[in-house]
Order: sequence, then C-alpha cells, then structure tokens
Amino acid sequence: MLVKETMSRDVKTVAPETTICEAARIMADADVGALPVAAGDRLAGMVTDRDIAIRAVAIGKGPETPVSEVMTPEVLYCHEDEDIGHVCTNMAEMQVRRLPVVDVDKRLVGIVSLADIADARAREAGVALEGITQPGGLHNQAINGRA
Repeated sequence: MLVKETMSRDVKTVAPETTICEAARIMADADVGALPVAAGDRLAGMVTDRDIAIRAVAIGKGPETPVSEVMTPEVLYCHEDEDIGHVCTNMAEMQVRRLPVVDVDKRLVGIVSLADIADARAREAGVALEGITQPGGLHNQAINGRA
C-alpha cells in the first residue's frame, strides 16, 4: 500500500508569522494536533499543540507569539509514492506520529498519521478476515468438499 492511498489530503497550514493563538484555533477547528508551517509553497516546519504548550505557554510567551518561535524547523516528510510499511519503519525510528507528504516537486500534498495507517491496516485486515471466514475455498476441510 502506498502513502497516497491512506494519507489525509485536506491539510491546513499556517505561515511562520501566524500567531500561536490563531494556530491553536485552527487546530481546534480542524480537530488536529499539528500543522505544517508553510513559507510560500515550501514547508518551513511543523507546529504541534505540544510545541505551543511547552515552548510558549510554559515559559510565559503570549498568544501573539509567532509560530516561527515555537515550531520545529526540521521538517521530516515522506513521499506520496512510498510504501506505507517503509514509512511506518521510518516513523518508528524517528519517533513521530505524523509526517507531511510531498510530491516529486516537494510540494505539500497531504499528511499521514499513525491513525491513518492504523485505519488503512484495519481495513486491509477486515477484507482479509471477510474472505477467510467465507465457507468453502481451496482449503475447505469439509468431508467431500461440502461445507
């Protein structure tokens, strides 16, 4: 399975100059815990609800603080045509729960999260289970091939 088959395509982004208050509001409205930070059409970083809590609120920064002061500037990402198994391994090694997804031109096209992957794998398992539990088949163990 490829990343593009399971990723979320409707990704909200914020600019580096967006305030943490506005970023938090966008996160709340979209029910997400992270937003890619985009400078023009390029990724500049990621900001999470945890970044806002730990790197801003916990040390007394106000709601007008720009996202650029609290975001993680090292952008970890994957490509939409990568195998999801490979991406899972990378996510585990990097200890991240979500990755921006870029196309061949490194333009943001989506985001893939652990929840997206779990949901996709659950669907795959469900399809397999549905087929496995059907009577009959090549490995039918009924007498005379009858169920």
